[in-house]
Amino acid sequence: MALNAMAATSMPAATLAALDIMRAGGNALDGAIAACATLCVVEPQSTGIGGDCFCLYAPASGGVIAINGSGRAPAAATPEALRAAGLTAMVNTSVHSVTVPGAISAWEALNKAHGKLGMDQILQPAIRYAEEGFAVSSRVSADWEDSVAKLSKQPQTARRFLKDGKPYAFGDRFTQPELAKTLRAIAKDGARAFYTGEIAADMVATLRAAGGLHTEEDFAEGQNVANFVDPISRQWQGMDVFQCPPNGSGLLVLMLLGILEGFPDPGGPLTATRLHRHLEAARLVYRDRDAFLADPSQVEVPLAKLLSDDYLTKLRGMISDDEAMEELPPPGDVDWQKHKDTVYLTVVDRDGNACSFINSLFEGFGSGILAEKSGVMMQNRGFGFRLEEGHLNCIAPRKRPMHTIIPGMVMKDGQAIMPYGVMGGHFQPMGQSWFLANHFQFGMDVQEALDLTRVFPSVGANHRDVEIETGLPPELRDQLAALGHKPKLIKKPHGGGQAILIDRERGVLIGGSDPRKDGCAMGY
Repeated sequence: MALNAMAATSMPAATLAALDIMRAGGNALDGAIAACATLCVVEPQSTGIGGDCFCLYAPASGGVIAINGSGRAPAAATPEALRAAGLTAMVNTSVHSVTVPGAISAWEALNKAHGKLGMDQILQPAIRYAEEGFAVSSRVSADWEDSVAKLSKQPQTARRFLKDGKPYAFGDRFTQPELAKTLRAIAKDGARAFYTGEIAADMVATLRAAGGLHTEEDFAEGQNVANFVDPISRQWQGMDVFQCPPNGSGLLVLMLLGILEGFPDPGGPLTATRLHRHLEAARLVYRDRDAFLADPSQVEVPLAKLLSDDYLTKLRGMISDDEAMEELPPPGDVDWQKHKDTVYLTVVDRDGNACSFINSLFEGFGSGILAEKSGVMMQNRGFGFRLEEGHLNCIAPRKRPMHTIIPGMVMKDGQAIMPYGVMGGHFQPMGQSWFLANHFQFGMDVQEALDLTRVFPSVGANHRDVEIETGLPPELRDQLAALGHKPKLIKKPHGGGQAILIDRERGVLIGGSDPRKDGCAMGY
């Protein structure tokens, strides 16, 4: 708890960076960028400057501002070109899954429009960690160990991110001098330094050497890819829940809340009825995601229908409390992959500005392709594309892929009361709606709402499988099985969340940070 300002992130170093920047005169947005840049160094498996970014910003004056900082496919990226390169589907470690990064474009646009301090000052904590190194933490070391095969594919990546073929372990010091130099260039000259000149040339040369279609012109266009967009929202529990619009998946959160709010009380936060309803609703909305969610600048996304009360009521009517659906009705051939790595952070400053910020490489260490001279790990967001002709999300020149990263913001009477988010790739809409209900519907405090054990449905060939965390009581697992679900224990927990509750009546900030990550919430 704090009275002035607060940050909640997935690493203590990032939380401290945000607080330091705000104590030096920066606002919540400055603190968020400082924290994110730090995470791009100290949580390298989850995020990086070679990734994408979305942000919801609620200034103290009121309203919600949204930015889409997701990058686009190269101009030469056509289905025909990828098939000619031997692909029959998108491959997570293929150079063709690398889209032009949008994060730095978004950071600069946000900073210019709403920041108080310059990027030269904001990036100093990240530069310091890149130059001087950091000690690898528990969760980071576990993810690193799981990524050895990917990090071994490219010789330059193996040189920098492995030691004699082995991962960096808990407590090891890791430095990134090349990344520090790149961050210094961005601090001095802004996004232009990243998207043009020698840094861009290094990224393009690396991608071309791996068979990519990327050009320096693609990267130059990427400098201005981030754009402010109109957020989408839904009234829920007497509040307004805000999300970024497609190509992000935020609309799934609003759909889930709309479906679930029409049910009678399930009897508590951890009952078979509550879990069953949420799982069934998730299966339905993720089915729609895979059919309809794409880049709205290139295809028609039926937002109005998907968010309409009439449609959500019909979806609710398909859910029976007695058993799981055997088959999902159309539309959409469903294509789920396991959930990925991302960082989410939230910052509130002493003036009441609130920032919900998410930055990601998508999967662990992105594509695994490192631009060695500039120290930039390239994302694999293009893995969210399809290769099927006619599919709304089929890859196309300068197209944005379907995106999983979604910042959240809860507003009441025009003012922010909770910036929040739950990272974890495909899990995020499930995680956000689970967390919101835990807190606002079932009365858990912020930390309890994040802590509560999580479940996630798999759809496709094994559409009745449910991935459960170790904390789920055995009797609940048995009850889910009796309803027709197939509970499967997972090795790692689902996602990781951060949230800050703004209690305006008492003038206090109450933050929570997910124990599934290494981070913390702190304030002053």
